[in-house]
Amino acid sequence: MRYLSTRGGMLPKTFTEILLGGLAPDGGLAMPESYPKISPAELESWRSLDYPSLAFEILSRFMDDIPADDLRTLITRTYTDEIFGSEEVTPVQTLESNLHLLHLSNGPTLAFKDIAMQFLGNLFEYVLTKNNDELNILGATSGDTGSSAEYAMRGKRGIRVFMLSPYGKMSAFQTAQMFSLQDNNIFNIAIEGVFDDCQDIVKTVSNDQVFKQKYRIGAVNSINWARIAAQIIYYFKAYFAVTRSNGEAVSFSVPSGNFGNIFAGHVARMMGLPIKQLILATNENDVLNEFFRTGLYRPRTTTETKQTSSPSMDISKASNFERFIFDLTGRDAARIKELWKLVDQGGSFDLSDTDLWKKIRDFGIISGTSNHAERITTIRKIHHKFNILIDTHTADGLKVGMELREPDVPLICLETALPVKFADSIQEAVGFVPEQPDGYDNLEKLPQRFERMTADAEQVKRFIAHQVGPSNQMHG
Repeated sequence: MRYLSTRGGMLPKTFTEILLGGLAPDGGLAMPESYPKISPAELESWRSLDYPSLAFEILSRFMDDIPADDLRTLITRTYTDEIFGSEEVTPVQTLESNLHLLHLSNGPTLAFKDIAMQFLGNLFEYVLTKNNDELNILGATSGDTGSSAEYAMRGKRGIRVFMLSPYGKMSAFQTAQMFSLQDNNIFNIAIEGVFDDCQDIVKTVSNDQVFKQKYRIGAVNSINWARIAAQIIYYFKAYFAVTRSNGEAVSFSVPSGNFGNIFAGHVARMMGLPIKQLILATNENDVLNEFFRTGLYRPRTTTETKQTSSPSMDISKASNFERFIFDLTGRDAARIKELWKLVDQGGSFDLSDTDLWKKIRDFGIISGTSNHAERITTIRKIHHKFNILIDTHTADGLKVGMELREPDVPLICLETALPVKFADSIQEAVGFVPEQPDGYDNLEKLPQRFERMTADAEQVKRFIAHQVGPSNQMHG
């Protein structure tokens, strides 16, 4: 399996060659040369596999330069009931006939990001140890990626994490989860601005090839292909959980901000998983919904980005969207370069009058949007009807999914975080605060450690350079 850049300027590379890098040298994103196709017979043989075995079948097709035994060991070490609360790892709960909830938030930071990130932590350590190398991870978070990356990389040999987050714009629980970490390889940087400011700084630093190489800068944001690959697994697992035979199709509803989670579903569908529709749900920041309804992709400015009660989706530039458009264009790198030149200059593009717009429906993605009042109503309704508490992002997914689903097709809604992370909204919806899971009781009272900075890439670079030090060696 070789990897290319969406913008065409990278020679084909192996999986481990693209693993640590983040953006491709030409500013594009790494993509497999082609998607592995799973035959009906293979699909049938996967139906009875447990999570680690299924993960091996899928990941070994994307990571074929890692010896099979090593890959199996990394997977087995990651997907345990100790880390994820059950052997199923991502259990499916049936709410009523043809309506299911895929639980993805049983990892250490109570968000779906853990499923890929815990694996990434082990994978990074494995590759770095093998090459006697080190890595300084630079990331941006709107709430969940940061803590799941930090918890996955804590104390890992040869790795430091520099995580940018928008100052004062995450929930109190999310903030405490990150800022209370005292590990000396974890650095939290609170940026005065919105998530997109943080993401722009990461891109600016990643595009400075000299700095990137000198300070070994890597990425764990959803632009990292390994994260997409690890998220494909639960689409297959959930499909097997709600169907009896491969003749059945299902639909998935996915709350979406950066387009990574739903993109993994798109890849699963391209590999041959019988997915009828991928229903994309946005919040008030509805750039992606606007595109799938009208053909216009217009990222908002940072001042236009709204702060909402589903903060992990307060994103106006979905970094994985470029990967989807790459597939939509039939992998036309020149066209991608042209379109993203507009986006990178703060502009937009409109495909409504082009050949591509007619092709969109072939990919099965439809979309809708939700707002604060609707998500509060959905949380209340789901609690009243099924005695289940869901968080605000999952509520967006359920609201849009139930609105757009086809009556006879099973709908699997992706749960993306536990409600305790958004206690204020839960209280507004149902009148009480969700229980703290074991071990999180005093989280918000713990001392917090972070650096506050203006939205300035140069300042962030200076901070990284200072922490890494002239010797560029790991200490401690």
